[in-house]
Amino acid sequence: MSKGFCERDADSVVVGLGSPIMCDDAVGLRISEEIQALGLPGVDCCQEAVGGLDILPVIHGYRYAVIVDAIQTMKYDPGTVLLFKEADFEEAVAGASCHDVNLPTAVKIGRQMDPEIMPEEIRFVAVEVQDIRTMSETMTPAVEAAVESGKSAVLHILKELRGRAPEGRRRPASCRPSRGPPRSGAPA
Repeated sequence: MSKGFCERDADSVVVGLGSPIMCDDAVGLRISEEIQALGLPGVDCCQEAVGGLDILPVIHGYRYAVIVDAIQTMKYDPGTVLLFKEADFEEAVAGASCHDVNLPTAVKIGRQMDPEIMPEEIRFVAVEVQDIRTMSETMTPAVEAAVESGKSAVLHILKELRGRAPEGRRRPASCRPSRGPPRSGAPA
């Protein structure tokens, strides 16, 4: 397999979002850590406490991205694992404030500004949480119990995305590795 799109060595990234000290908000971080511990070839994992446009440099250059985060809809029991695609957030993009860029809006802006270095597909795994306001390094029992289900969901998505035949997407010239200056004695 060729090197990942842009300068990345992997073709996929799992990004866990959250705060390790805000109770259930750590669930995305924990799931990403669990995936990272598996050492899957071609899959990078990172844990980030970023939001808005700051997510873009984290996912630039990968063919696929899976973003894992806490969600609080109050429509599901805590610990429920929800799967989303970009299209599921169309309303969230339309209603976003220009002063507070949410994740779906950031992705849309990234696709408009730098489409050639954005992932071909971005999926979201969200875990319904109970408490994201209490300062604690311990998640509630229902959310802690959902880490394994969240991990399974991410693995399923990665298998689905990476199992597809490559679409022949080429790296744009701006992302191709530089050859660097010629070595002494080497032809230019």
